[in-house]
Amino acid sequence: MRSSESLRRLVRETSLAPSQFILPLFVVEGEGVRREIGSMPGNYQLSVDELVKECEKTHRLGVSGVILFGIPTRKDECASGAYDDNGIVQQSIRAIKAAVPKLVVMTDVCNCEYTSHGHCGKIVDGDVDNDATLEWLAKSAVSHALAGADVVAPSDMMDGRVGAIREALDEAGFDNTPILSYAAKYASCFYGPFRDAAESAPQFGDRRSYQMDPPNAREAMREIALDLEEGADMIMVKPAMPYLDIIRMARDSFDEPLAAYQVSGEFSMIMAAARNGWIDLDRAILESLTCIRRAGADFILTYFSQAAARLLG
Repeated sequence: MRSSESLRRLVRETSLAPSQFILPLFVVEGEGVRREIGSMPGNYQLSVDELVKECEKTHRLGVSGVILFGIPTRKDECASGAYDDNGIVQQSIRAIKAAVPKLVVMTDVCNCEYTSHGHCGKIVDGDVDNDATLEWLAKSAVSHALAGADVVAPSDMMDGRVGAIREALDEAGFDNTPILSYAAKYASCFYGPFRDAAESAPQFGDRRSYQMDPPNAREAMREIALDLEEGADMIMVKPAMPYLDIIRMARDSFDEPLAAYQVSGEFSMIMAAARNGWIDLDRAILESLTCIRRAGADFILTYFSQAAARLLG
């Protein structure tokens, strides 16, 4: 059954398609900006006009959507740029939906890119205050929906944030706006290149007091169950390849759509190995994405979205 490509394709258990991919994009203020991210070759900080071009290309390749991360010029202690109705992400949503209306636009709902200290919430007595942060997150989600976002995706890992966002969206008349919850987001070392891209490294301490402890699996199932009870429509495991067991556990335990995020560190390791001639890049892209799908993910947030779509034809 393996003797030819035709036979292998006939009995293949797991499929990949561009429609299963979401491309993360980083947007900055300005015009004509296309600044390559040193630790993530082929990825860029983009101004809104360049972002629209990237979205048009992404749509032509058959990729289902994008998720936006905003990088404001000015940051403050209360993350005001995150919920500014004319903020960089809000401007981007409007521009993309005008140019490529059928492309799914997801937005990352968090504060770390907007705070001067780089943490995901309000700092009280030297640590993030969970409950005080919920108001910021709810305001951000509503402002994204108002701008035209198709899906809002809270990534902060504050307890109760899905419920707060669902209530705020419903009250604002956006009861049909789905929530994709970063339900099992681990305090991982694999986020390093992303923090270069988003300029969001914490100025003190780390995020282990609110992101999940990597050794814990059963806790992830509790976190996912709680988010679903609060109104999450889709759930996510992040990172992907180091947590394939968590993806499989989530798939076996829950019926809701399941996403996995192949994060910046996973991308950059593959790119570095390929550039050194240690692995075949094209095969590594497809094999890595296939294993995430095989573990149970319905769709994948990946920086390889465009490359994989081209390889799949």
